Amino acid sequence: MEHDEPSLALVWDTFTGYQRTAALKAGIELDLFTHIAAGAVTIDALAERCHAAARGLRALLNHLVVDGFLRRDGDRYALRATAAAFLDRNSPTYLGSAVTFIAAPMIVDGFTRLTDAVCRGGTAIPERGVLAPEHPVWVQFARAMAPLAGMTAQLLGNLLDIEQVKECKLLDVAAGHGMFGITLARLNSRVHVTAVDWQNVLAVAQQHARDAGIEERFRTITGSAFDVPFGEGYDLVLMPNFLHHFNPTMCEQLLAKARAALAPGGRVVIVEFVPDDDRLGPPDAVRFGLVMLAGTPGGDAYTFSEYQTMLGHAGFHRVTLRELQPSPARVVIAER
Repeated sequence: MEHDEPSLALVWDTFTGYQRTAALKAGIELDLFTHIAAGAVTIDALAERCHAAARGLRALLNHLVVDGFLRRDGDRYALRATAAAFLDRNSPTYLGSAVTFIAAPMIVDGFTRLTDAVCRGGTAIPERGVLAPEHPVWVQFARAMAPLAGMTAQLLGNLLDIEQVKECKLLDVAAGHGMFGITLARLNSRVHVTAVDWQNVLAVAQQHARDAGIEERFRTITGSAFDVPFGEGYDLVLMPNFLHHFNPTMCEQLLAKARAALAPGGRVVIVEFVPDDDRLGPPDAVRFGLVMLAGTPGGDAYTFSEYQTMLGHAGFHRVTLRELQPSPARVVIAER
């Protein structure tokens, strides 16, 4: 039997959690981690590089030491391993840009209004929250989340054994940054990608395709995934981090449309936070349900059983759930 003791520390840490997010975001915006990695390791040196006040830097740097991102020896600061890997802009595994979307004012506003959202059963942000057509937040998403998505897409490519595929016509629905389709195309020159999204977002994806050297195998369809024709004959339809925005009826509409676009034997591949059926884990997937409540009218973090039901109603079969470790995402795959 689990022994449960009251924890003031748990309450206090949760009360102040937003402060740690803000401190890390400020450090990334000032490029503190990149400057420290480059040799600016004192407050005076960082003040010159960051164009910031020494008093401000002292408070911020010491906060980041306590939070575990930096270490301090006298008046000199250094990166800990996590900061060196993920927050130095010159690291090949840099992910710092993601905080500019995760802690964007539009996203934070949904949580500022969370009590109202709980009472309503959906976002309290006006005009459908982040789902308003051509919302500029998705351009920010496409720019900020690309490095993290690229890592996840590499894991997905390994899971799908994409390098061994002989030919693949791929549709990336609500492509955003485009990194899922782009990464699979980079791994295999026989993969051809069609990306669907708003025009302002696709401009970012097209640049990523050029940067990856696959622009000749990357085409676009402009508009809402609910409205524009997808075409047909696809071997794979990717739906990464998309279905969670909508209620089950709308998800089934999208899935039925995806099925119609697939060639016989083709597969839909859904990358999502997928909580266990009891919604007690994994923690990131459980918490993501609240993110959807705060930001969307009817979205959710759906369980595998719920995906099975929706995919069945859309006409799919052989539905499987796969892990994508060390990513917190899971992959649901179904065949036409």
